[in-house]
Amino acid sequence: MIARNAKVTDANDICSLIGNYAQQDQMLFRSMSDIYENLQDFTVVEQNSAIVGCCALQIIWADLAEIKSLAVDKNQKNKGIGKILVEAVAEKAQLLGLKKLFALTLTPDFFQKIGFNIVEKDSLPMKVWSDCAKCPKQQNCDEIAVIRELT
Repeated sequence: MIARNAKVTDANDICSLIGNYAQQDQMLFRSMSDIYENLQDFTVVEQNSAIVGCCALQIIWADLAEIKSLAVDKNQKNKGIGKILVEAVAEKAQLLGLKKLFALTLTPDFFQKIGFNIVEKDSLPMKVWSDCAKCPKQQNCDEIAVIRELT
């Protein structure tokens, strides 16, 4: 299994993966048009001609990027796919010259196992919160902020 940049033909699978988690209130919904508009931000893992995971990298500022829409097929969990995706986008972020990578997550343990540290959400710049306006939980956010320094 290897990670690769997403292709236009992956958009339906990406939308489906994200949609499954969004329906369970575990991730923000992303429309098909949003996925197409941001397709260049996505990395996928393909196994036996099927997309089994996806993740997006969004640059926030000169030194900071966010991991977004990290989703792994429920039948493929605990096989290292999430780690492969995070490491692939971390490498992309490093190549772009970014110094820090963060995520807002409901599963901080996963991120801590791969080198992220929990931080106060208030320590992140205000620009991070642009997606909060779209979130139904905005006043009762239950996500945890995690960050990793890139070397």
